[in-house]
Amino acid sequence: MLLWPDFSLILCGCLLCRFTPLNRSVWEPVERLVYFCLFPVMLFQAILRSPLDFQSDARLIAAGLLMGGLSIAFTYTLPYLPGLARFMPRADFAASAQVAFRFNSFIALAVSERLAGHQGVVLVAVLIGFLVPLMNIAAVWPMARHGEHHFLRALGRNPLVITTSAALTLNLMGFRIPALFEVPLTRMSSAALALGLMAAGAGLDFHALKGNRVLSSSLLGIRHVLTPVLAGFLVQWLALEPTQALVLMAFAAMPTASSCYVLASRMGFNGAYVAGLVTLSTLLGMVSIPLTLAIFEYIGRF
Repeated sequence: MLLWPDFSLILCGCLLCRFTPLNRSVWEPVERLVYFCLFPVMLFQAILRSPLDFQSDARLIAAGLLMGGLSIAFTYTLPYLPGLARFMPRADFAASAQVAFRFNSFIALAVSERLAGHQGVVLVAVLIGFLVPLMNIAAVWPMARHGEHHFLRALGRNPLVITTSAALTLNLMGFRIPALFEVPLTRMSSAALALGLMAAGAGLDFHALKGNRVLSSSLLGIRHVLTPVLAGFLVQWLALEPTQALVLMAFAAMPTASSCYVLASRMGFNGAYVAGLVTLSTLLGMVSIPLTLAIFEYIGRF
């Protein structure tokens, strides 16, 4: 039920774009507003919300970075696997590879609060602070390479990378958001989630998914099956504390980031295809999150 509001916003954007005067000419400026302003504010606030504690969170950070790094590595190898290359159009793969390893930060924060209260939110903020720069670098790389953009220039213009890196540095320096700005930033963060999902719905075109079923299945399989399995192994290997293990498992099963669509569109790729994957991932998250947590709880009894 935590995912239903996100899916309903995607559906709302789709219906508004197709059946009202609020067509693509309206939604393209909205995409720019979300990408360059609202999403960076959302991530900045999430990272600075609670102080980082390296001593107690070191193993969780290591598990998150390993999980993210392995998911990226598996994604990058897809076009080189025997028999799959002909099903991996270079442009579509470059735009959509990010779907396999990025995550929806707001859903992660909501689920963690439901599962573990304030401590869960703190732990997810730690994961967000360290993984968002890594994930965005990995998302930009194939698109910059395929589109013949200069990688460092494209990365330097990515507001999500700049914002999360700055927020992580400020957090480590002990900076906190003044109370005067807390409420305005919270409202901008809420707007980022709503408008980002509605913009993804406005750009949705399920017809774009038909010709790329192998690519779509592979990316969503990594996002919703392989990544939770990797998290399960890391929980055991690094012997995470129960709350850290619970948060990591939930985090691993998250649907992909709604900003995948905005990033692909802003860099000139097939945004409609990526929007379709974002929608499918949100639907799959309704199954993968409770299923992953149920399996984790069952295994934890033995």
